[in-house]
Amino acid sequence: MKYRIIIISLILSMAYSGVYAQNIKNQFNPVTTGVTSLNIAPDARGGGLGDLGVATDPDVNSQFWNPAKYAFTESRGGLAVSYTPWLRKLVNDINLAYVAGYWKFGRYGNDPQALSATLRYFSLGSIQTTDDGGNVLSSVNPYEMALDLAYSRKLTNNFSMAVALRFIYSDLGYSTDGSSDVKGAAAFAADIAGYQTFYPIVGRSECQWSWGFNISNIGTKVSYDGGANNAFLPANLRLGTTFKFPVADYHTLALNLDLNKLMVPTAPRQADYLDAEGNYDQIAYQEALEDYNNMSSFKGIFKSFADAPGGFKEELQEIQISTGLEYSYNQQFFARVGYYYENKYKGNRQYVTFGAGFSLSVFTLDAAYVLATAQSSPLDQTLRFTLGFDMAGLKDLVGSKRGRR
Repeated sequence: MKYRIIIISLILSMAYSGVYAQNIKNQFNPVTTGVTSLNIAPDARGGGLGDLGVATDPDVNSQFWNPAKYAFTESRGGLAVSYTPWLRKLVNDINLAYVAGYWKFGRYGNDPQALSATLRYFSLGSIQTTDDGGNVLSSVNPYEMALDLAYSRKLTNNFSMAVALRFIYSDLGYSTDGSSDVKGAAAFAADIAGYQTFYPIVGRSECQWSWGFNISNIGTKVSYDGGANNAFLPANLRLGTTFKFPVADYHTLALNLDLNKLMVPTAPRQADYLDAEGNYDQIAYQEALEDYNNMSSFKGIFKSFADAPGGFKEELQEIQISTGLEYSYNQQFFARVGYYYENKYKGNRQYVTFGAGFSLSVFTLDAAYVLATAQSSPLDQTLRFTLGFDMAGLKDLVGSKRGRR
């Protein structure tokens, strides 16, 4: 074997439950993509709410969930750092690091525009390479990274939209003979997002009802071998809503719901191509596989809504559901709980999440914890941490201290 490719989807697939009855195995048909790490929730607030955030209150980590929310942030600027040890039940050196920041600007007092940027780095730790005889040659450190830039703007007092551009690099391949046939894969993608919020009166209380959408990772395909084999980016459609209401003075609750669907075509399976006698139709399968590999990413997006072998029922199985409840006391202390559901035939990621947060003056600290409900899930006991800073508040604080001297 001249070279090997490390495919991240094989590693992340260990996050799915590994014990199935035989009839479930026959129907197990998850949507496969390249650069799977792009869809891992990076921050602790969203992670504590069942991996959701497209319509929650704007914060410094809105870029991943919905960059259009930045136009509604109260602060003029912010910076946050997040860290997630990943698959800790399997290995101890896979992790996701994430940095996000934004700054609002404009000629008007409410600063209706914002620029934002994020950098994510997903490390798969250290992996030993071997030759065909099993002899250890060296150690490699595969990783994936993405750099985002986004522009958001209020179009009305209640509605905003955003466009994000993303550079993606995935260095997961290596050669056992020192050749250059295997290279890192680079790709470009874009997001389109929208956010709307308004304040209905329920009883005697003013509530907040928000809606959002984010169409993310629309872009090129990735290849580790010069184009001989291509993989789709994890293009994703995210829709969600949040209803926030006061329960007493200084006490508020927010109910949240997100729906997600990968806009990636389903790869053909040999088991779905049988001839009249019940035997595998190898010719039909190879033709379908060739069409799949040659399909453009844009054609794949539209095809993904009606290509599941099981028809409309299987298309519905591809929808992932996130629900979450967030309690806030005086916008200083936060408690969160959420639930994430993915159909057992499409990955079987099912878990409860818990989170807490503190906001003190110019910084915030959030943490989240995953408790898997699916059997033997390596996502169990996953932790996330986020430290955020109000850059505008920090600037004002430093300026006031200098003025006292």
